[in-house]
Amino acid sequence: MNPFLTHVLVSACLGALIGLIRQWNDQQTPEAPVDFGGVRTYSLWSLLGCLSAFVSDNYIAAMLPVVMVLVGAHLVVAHIKSASDRYPGGTTFASSMLTCLIGALVNWGYTQSAIVVAAFTMVMLGIKQPVHSITSRFTTADIRATLQFVAITGVILPLVPNRAMGPYLAFNPFSIWLMVVLISGIGFLGYVLMRMLGTKAGIAATGFLGGLASSTATTLAFSKRSKVTPELATDYAFAVVLACTTMYARLAVMIGVIDQQLLLTLLVPILVMAAPGVLYAAWIWFSKRATTQPEVHPPSITNPLSLKTSIQFAALYAVAAFLIKIVTNFGWDNAVLPLAFLSGLTSTDAMSLLMANNHKDGTTLLQLAAQAVIMASLANTLAKAIIAIVCGSRSYVKHTASILGLMVAASVLALWLV
Repeated sequence: MNPFLTHVLVSACLGALIGLIRQWNDQQTPEAPVDFGGVRTYSLWSLLGCLSAFVSDNYIAAMLPVVMVLVGAHLVVAHIKSASDRYPGGTTFASSMLTCLIGALVNWGYTQSAIVVAAFTMVMLGIKQPVHSITSRFTTADIRATLQFVAITGVILPLVPNRAMGPYLAFNPFSIWLMVVLISGIGFLGYVLMRMLGTKAGIAATGFLGGLASSTATTLAFSKRSKVTPELATDYAFAVVLACTTMYARLAVMIGVIDQQLLLTLLVPILVMAAPGVLYAAWIWFSKRATTQPEVHPPSITNPLSLKTSIQFAALYAVAAFLIKIVTNFGWDNAVLPLAFLSGLTSTDAMSLLMANNHKDGTTLLQLAAQAVIMASLANTLAKAIIAIVCGSRSYVKHTASILGLMVAASVLALWLV
């Protein structure tokens, strides 16, 4: 086939696909339909781009810019003269101009690039309703906390000194805040997904996402609920065990981002520590999959990007770094594990990230760093077992405390393995 005809057909097809998504998206809106362009219009816009690029290359150099200006002017006029409350907005304008340029790319021989741009445009057009549904679930406090965090990170992080400071050179402001960004980002992923799912989240999804956001908060929330609705005690225990097991996967990801050698050393111990939770969760899942899953309200978890949460984590990380620096400077390496245990009672993240950084910098031996991470995990699991016992119902405690107890025992075994 003639290459030019191939370009024309490909352009028309890509434009038609974009128009299909746009037309479908408009038909999903409850308002009265307004013709903003569909399969036919977008096919023609893509053809205009392809043909005008061909004419610009061979005959009239200004043809493509003129066509782009005319398409833009058409949309502006449609916006001004629209008698309806609905009128072509920024998305319509951008998708129309992109469709013309996609046709031009095809004519210039960048077919793969044109397909990628077309696919991205289709995705952006198609996710309008899901995005609106997701954003409607966020509160004003969520948005404010996110904007605060982004502003402070984007402005302050590049400006803070990236060198050791303070007593015993224990503090590196840049490193501390970078660790805050890492742990908050992972927590925020789980937080966003929980907001997206809302009350429709199944018990398994809630447990997994709770483990990404905060396994401790998830344990506390479901432990209290088990007394209010004891008939769901087994389901709550399943969610908590799954959240506590997910914590190990989160730790592995965080450590792997910083120090792959430490991750490889901890890979088998992490699998050992997670094994009781994985086996219990699998048993519950397969024994209950034939039954209807209860509707679960996600636990109340503070936005991980809130300034207060970020400062608390930064302070915990800085204190742990200072204490570890002191004991290592004086040759008291045996004190590292007790410090890891105390730190793990509140959070495993600070000690795990600190050990990954210290081993990477050569200030902590590989074996000691791995043992400290395991000790912090052991303490955190023990703390959550105590929370379950104190706050949960009897049947809930029977399931949760026993599995978390096995996970503590597995942590002791993991210590021996390294």
